[in-house]
Amino acid sequence: MPGKLEGKVALVTGGARGQGRSHAIRLAQEGADIITVDLCGQVDTIEYPMSTPEDLKETVRLVEELDRRVIATQADVRDWTALSQAVDRGVSELGRLDIVCGNAGIVSLGMLHELSLDQWNDMIGVNLTGVFHTCKAAIPHIIAGGRGGSITLTSTAVALRPVQGAGHYIAAKHGVVGLMQTLALELAPHFIRVNTVHPTNCDTDMIQNPALRKAFVPDSENPTREESVPAYTALNALPVPWIEPRDISNAIAFLASDEARYITGVSLPVDAGFQRI
Repeated sequence: MPGKLEGKVALVTGGARGQGRSHAIRLAQEGADIITVDLCGQVDTIEYPMSTPEDLKETVRLVEELDRRVIATQADVRDWTALSQAVDRGVSELGRLDIVCGNAGIVSLGMLHELSLDQWNDMIGVNLTGVFHTCKAAIPHIIAGGRGGSITLTSTAVALRPVQGAGHYIAAKHGVVGLMQTLALELAPHFIRVNTVHPTNCDTDMIQNPALRKAFVPDSENPTREESVPAYTALNALPVPWIEPRDISNAIAFLASDEARYITGVSLPVDAGFQRI
């Protein structure tokens, strides 16, 4: 049976691993060809190891295993020239663009008044300006196709229910919601729908690292995955510590499909009832 995205082309940023790889695979399972970009390198203010070129190659392999085409480029979403060229090349080779998944993101922790300027600038640069760059590069191609389309931007549960110690992250993700709401209005005449997804903690390298675990288990010198489970679970109404990348990918595949053809301007939590206890 054809997938519900058969014949379409999707752009996924941050596609080398984690949520981005999951989104690329899920959209490919539904029949989409994939354009993906990832920095595949380290941001200086981020304490956990970021993706590598080998990670991006693995995403390519997994998409091609599904008999879908994929154009992958190592590019920083903060770099307008590199990103726009990567998107243009992907559309040139695959022939169209219908779906955008603005997923690339980073996280770090710190009280707002104690953050370095580099921490602030890196966070806003990747998580907000990078999303703007992604939309700016992609939207003309979708409009040119004349078929409408879907843009889903990744925000976070803490943009809806803030916590302490991540104000720069929350500010950037609030900004993503503002981008979404404005674009949903501006692009409606073109039948391009724009929404955000808001995950709770997700089981990827972004949270499964010593720096993040230490914030949740401060009394342990080097908290393990198992030690962090109670603290993470306490945040969610459903008794789970975190969700899986595929849970967000399923929501994105739905929003990109004709099943959601009249859903736009929506902030969709995929959050296990985060902080609703």
